[in-house]
Amino acid sequence: MLRRLVFGLGFLSATMLSHGAFAEGARSLQIIVSKDKQALVVYDGEQVVATSKVSSGKAGHTTPSGIFSILGKEKYHESNIYSNAPMPWMQRLTWSGIALHEGVVPNYPASHGCIRMPSTFAKTLYQMTEQGAHVIVTDEPVVPQRIDDVALFQPRKPLPSGPMLSDADLRTSSITAGRKPVEVAMNIVPGNPAVTHDSAPATTTAPPRAEAAKDVAPLRILITRRGERETLRDAQLLLEELGFETGGSDGFAGPMTREAIAGFKRWKNLSTKGPLISGDFIEALYQAADKPKPPAGQIMVRQEFQPLFEAAVGIRNPELALGTHLLTVNKVDRQAETAEWHALTLPNALNPKTMQRLGITVADQPGVSDSAKAALDRIEVSADIRERIETALNDGSSISINDQGIGQDTGAGTDFITITNSQPGPATIETISSTPRAAKPRSVTKYRSVGLY
Repeated sequence: MLRRLVFGLGFLSATMLSHGAFAEGARSLQIIVSKDKQALVVYDGEQVVATSKVSSGKAGHTTPSGIFSILGKEKYHESNIYSNAPMPWMQRLTWSGIALHEGVVPNYPASHGCIRMPSTFAKTLYQMTEQGAHVIVTDEPVVPQRIDDVALFQPRKPLPSGPMLSDADLRTSSITAGRKPVEVAMNIVPGNPAVTHDSAPATTTAPPRAEAAKDVAPLRILITRRGERETLRDAQLLLEELGFETGGSDGFAGPMTREAIAGFKRWKNLSTKGPLISGDFIEALYQAADKPKPPAGQIMVRQEFQPLFEAAVGIRNPELALGTHLLTVNKVDRQAETAEWHALTLPNALNPKTMQRLGITVADQPGVSDSAKAALDRIEVSADIRERIETALNDGSSISINDQGIGQDTGAGTDFITITNSQPGPATIETISSTPRAAKPRSVTKYRSVGLY
């Protein structure tokens, strides 16, 4: 009660309290913006902490909907697109140019993509939040709901010492996103090689396993479907085990990988025409390697905007869409091994081509009232991965669930960003390239339809 009283006083008079007054509950806050209502609500669990009117992007510069995090904060910023327009109390949501900041707030969308707030509230919100806080942008308002499910991660007492992944076989790799590669320790699930977000060789060590403390950043967890690159990386590993030369398990179909796949297809009397990675090829490859087919899902874990590890997970009834959900935890009691979870479900329309690519035949399950719980109950996480997460779980940790995988705004220096669609649009189909994609610089000039103002 004291914490919420302090929040309320801060909302009424932002200039009277320092940032430290809000620090206790900052990591468990969620900011929800409704574009239809042109309104912002700050939640701590199910409790409304503060509200404000806002002005989001106007026609042609629409603010994207989805799940974001505060990537950085500046008390004063100037737009590097729109004539150095002032942007006080700026809180960045994407490196492509979307932010919360002080600005003119009429009763309609008027910005170039950012979310403008009144002056006093912009300063108050800046003092409330810390880097990494979730910001959810939707059309119609959504409200966090308490959720209890046996599939949810629960805090457990960690081992007194030893590496976080001490009992796992590690494959080191890195993520090429943004300007710099990010090193990460990868776990390989027995019989189902785990894969990286992107590809490039590196070496690193696993983070230490230790008691989760208040100053340790929350975990960010994404559960999604395995993509074409994950499938190809695993295929490269199995081909190498069978004696074929692929040039490395990097997820790119270079000349050696293509030749190895063609050689395997000739060996198994498979057609060399059509898709490089076909269902018949995958089935024959796993049978030849005497390995079970890989699970349909992938779990990825980040902390402080850096990858920790990832692994394969199962998805029961993969023909059913998982939907798009955000689950956050607070009131973590490690000694009692209890916590409170809250869930949000966001509308996210998948177009027919995307559904076909992902093998989804049912977009919505009729008669399912709690779709977040239904999605959780279909996800199978191995005991060792569950233990690693639960021994590091702390207040503000979250789970994002979606079908489409990592969005283009997720990269170095971000949490997992999910962009949602209110209506089906043109398909964006990731194809297997023969060369790695060039790293994209963090420049706000690459998207002229949205920007910092």
